Amino acid sequence: MKDTLKPGLTGTFRYKVPATKTVPYIYPEAPDFQLMPRVLATGYLVALCEWAAIELMKPHLDWPLEQSVGTHVNLSHTAATPPGLTVEITVTVSEVQGRMVGFSIRATDGIDPITEGTHQRIVVSAEKFNRKVAEKVAGEAG
Repeated sequence: MKDTLKPGLTGTFRYKVPATKTVPYIYPEAPDFQLMPRVLATGYLVALCEWAAIELMKPHLDWPLEQSVGTHVNLSHTAATPPGLTVEITVTVSEVQGRMVGFSIRATDGIDPITEGTHQRIVVSAEKFNRKVAEKVAGEAG
């Protein structure tokens, strides 16, 4: 992790919402979701916020040898966003403590504010992390 990753660093991320990121698509095998409105699903909104944080961090890591994993999410979801609208996420580094990076996040769909909150990520060695996951899988298989 480079010393350029510090509080105050801000980025903007934009994403045009396709129909495939609406509630009925989040778990197609869940019949109740099929009856719900075709608006941006909260799960996809959370993932978009993570994506925005990752993109902000990447130039400040030894990417792809260093990556980050999400460890905490605290986001509201205050307005429905139909397909076709563009979500604009503003992500700001609020703290850096060792390998932990905290973010404040706000997003709008061009009409309404849709989320506000915080997110934390931990910088990891991709090789070490993937090795531990493989060991976990091997332990389950054995």
